[in-house]
Amino acid sequence: MPIVLGQMSQITGLKLVTPLKKSLRSREEIRAYVIKQMNEEKNAAERYADQRSAEAFGLLPKGFDLDSFMVNVLTEQVEGLYDPKAREFYIADWSPLADQRMVMAHELTHALEDQHFQIEAWLKAARPNEDAELARDAVLEGSAMAAMVDYLMLSTGRSLKDLPDFDPSMLIGDLGSTPTLEKAPPFLKDALIFPYIGGLNFSAAVIRNVGWSALPAVFEKPPVSTQQILHPALYRSGKTPVTVTLPQLEKLLGNNWSKLDENIMGEFGWKEVLKQFLDNDRAKNLAASWEGDRYAVFEQKQTEKLVLVTRLHLNTEEHAVRFFGQYSEALEKKYSERSNLLRRPNFFSFDTPDGSVFLDCMGLECVTLEGTTRDKFDAFTKALNWPLAPEPPEKPGSAPTKTAMIPAYGENSVAVRVPGSFLRGQMLLLSALNGEKR
Repeated sequence: MPIVLGQMSQITGLKLVTPLKKSLRSREEIRAYVIKQMNEEKNAAERYADQRSAEAFGLLPKGFDLDSFMVNVLTEQVEGLYDPKAREFYIADWSPLADQRMVMAHELTHALEDQHFQIEAWLKAARPNEDAELARDAVLEGSAMAAMVDYLMLSTGRSLKDLPDFDPSMLIGDLGSTPTLEKAPPFLKDALIFPYIGGLNFSAAVIRNVGWSALPAVFEKPPVSTQQILHPALYRSGKTPVTVTLPQLEKLLGNNWSKLDENIMGEFGWKEVLKQFLDNDRAKNLAASWEGDRYAVFEQKQTEKLVLVTRLHLNTEEHAVRFFGQYSEALEKKYSERSNLLRRPNFFSFDTPDGSVFLDCMGLECVTLEGTTRDKFDAFTKALNWPLAPEPPEKPGSAPTKTAMIPAYGENSVAVRVPGSFLRGQMLLLSALNGEKR
């Protein structure tokens, strides 16, 4: 370890301040650590809210056991980790010797960053904004990935900043290599990988011109949204999200409803929502017009029914119109049983067995309300000072699945984390970096 630690210090420019502890851990010990970390990060009620919110957006199937999945997949995938509380580096005792130096390169970068930037407190400083916290997580994992790539290239005399066309997705590896991850919903695969690959792309952009000396400035002024991770130029320009608020909905819904969650999805979150129902290119391009959002999820305890409300701010009215056209298509794909469809230029609604669904856009903003009634939606838009939505006809009808009337973006259009864990998916590293085959 001392040799690799010295090399990582040289690569990152971060000196070792205090000695580090290192220990081998069995799979059972790694599993126990994952469970302990999960309970410390969020309590059971908060984790339940996360699961139900993901269900409300259509990101997870109903009844999906998110806790068990996260414990199982991380126990399978984690080959090493740095514990900032204990200031100790753990490595899995089943990790092949050939992989251990790469694991050390990644995790020791976390250790060095912790000694200089106190990464646990730095990460939590973004709360309660979960989009901003995910962006900071991407800085941590992405910078460790970038340092690991530079470590692998030491013998070549080159570094990541010498590879302007480097594609971070080359490091993903075989994501279906473990039983749990192979069965995972697409959203969870993307959420697990984003801090590593999205973060690596961001870190590569940051260090490309001046090298690792640019890293401290990122910790001093971290990205404030996943949009800045996805588009590093927006981080450099200082573009920040629009603050979006929601009216108090508890009184509108009644005493039987309680709020489970209220937060920000961000560009990454909305891309994942859209990707569930539209193709990846349309989802990616549509989400890029995000400028801010707010969502809330409410639950009726007796029935466990959910109400989802969202408010989204787009960067142009043209993109708001485009969002309306394509998200109305997504909503129809989300709900297989629909009746009483009502379509107007900026308003769309239908009924489902779980309640009515509404989509309304005005100016740069779009709002949705899912799982409730028309009178609740009218009260919601009144609280926003929006005009009353169109009234349904006397005999509303049903309609077949709709395709968006507005075309997808063209090329010229405007466009439960375990800190410090290293996933086995990244272990299948490209042989081109140092001429080795694995």
